[in-house]
Amino acid sequence: MTGDLKNMERLLEFLEHPEKKFRTIHVVGTDGKGSTSFYLANILTAHGVSAGLYTSPHLVNVRERIRMDNLPIAEEDFDRLLLQVKSAAEKNDTHVSFFEAVTLVCFLYFAEKRVGAAVVEAGLGGRLDSTRTACGELAVLTSIGLEHTEWLGCTESAILHEKLGVLSPRAKMFIGGISDVLVQDAEEFVKGIPATVEKPSVLKDLQVPNPGRHYIENASLSLAAARSFLGEKFSEKTAREALQKSLWIGRMHKLLDANGKFCWLLDGAHNPHAVKRLAEALDAYYPNQKFPCIFGALKDKAIDEMIPMLVPHVSTWHVTRTPYERFREIEDVALELKSLGCSVGTSAPMSKAFLEKVQAESNAPVLVTGSLYMIGETIDLLKNDFEDLKFFRGFSKSESEKH
Repeated sequence: MTGDLKNMERLLEFLEHPEKKFRTIHVVGTDGKGSTSFYLANILTAHGVSAGLYTSPHLVNVRERIRMDNLPIAEEDFDRLLLQVKSAAEKNDTHVSFFEAVTLVCFLYFAEKRVGAAVVEAGLGGRLDSTRTACGELAVLTSIGLEHTEWLGCTESAILHEKLGVLSPRAKMFIGGISDVLVQDAEEFVKGIPATVEKPSVLKDLQVPNPGRHYIENASLSLAAARSFLGEKFSEKTAREALQKSLWIGRMHKLLDANGKFCWLLDGAHNPHAVKRLAEALDAYYPNQKFPCIFGALKDKAIDEMIPMLVPHVSTWHVTRTPYERFREIEDVALELKSLGCSVGTSAPMSKAFLEKVQAESNAPVLVTGSLYMIGETIDLLKNDFEDLKFFRGFSKSESEKH
């Protein structure tokens, strides 16, 4: 997120406004944006709509971020369009961030492919997020939590207002996962845009492959947004069938080997709000089970709040880190765990050997959590061993902020 959208607007004008050549549905929120976007795009595809999907961060390769009907952008298309963005920036003497550049590639690709709808997840906030320039007619707000407060504000109300800032005049937003007080706050705030908000009911009988009430909430939001977008063409039966097949990888994701043995539970919870939802899901689905846990987190995450919520569900902690420079050192996390009286087992940088050692030492499925970047590393290392991860087999690893 930058201080304004002038660079994006300048380059979009130079590129002849690709963002105006398709209909956009924005997805904003503290947590749950990725799964909600994925569910919504799949529902639209099931209805015969050519659906673009833009999410972040990626787990293994940057091309995951840009999909059409759940197929990633081809490497040659990504490289070609990235060069087009680079050339446009140079000709306009304009600096663009990594996220701005990839967002521009996304807009160009969706315009080229003439998508019937683009489901676009915000990177950070909403009002000043690069994706806002698409000016969608519909939006979804998944949740509000205290994260990125240095950018978005120190209260839930301030963060809510930043995320509502993605709305254009006369747009409609479906909201979920926030308190009644914040709903009232949202209703008042959008009058000044003007826009409208609606909080749809949670459809408790929805079925999605990702276990957890929060995924049912996200699926309910996606279904409501799809109904609004499709109008008379919407089929609840088609939508429900699409949701049943929509596994959002790396989130409450149960990995079974070829013999059906439950080996790993992957969850990208990376802040207190998400860890709270993970703990609730573990309570509901594995009430009497303790997991060996591989844990690591970025330096700016509140592990002093995250770890205590997981303690009742963990037998032994195995600490790791990825090469990503923002990752906490293993020793720092281990000290925090030991100060809470937690049992710390094997600790080492993330590698296939480390995963195999932890698995060999464990007599139960291993929970991996604390960071989406770490989930990405885990998936890259295990992608050839589990059928659920076959989507990633054609990808080489690319760093989080570099192509």
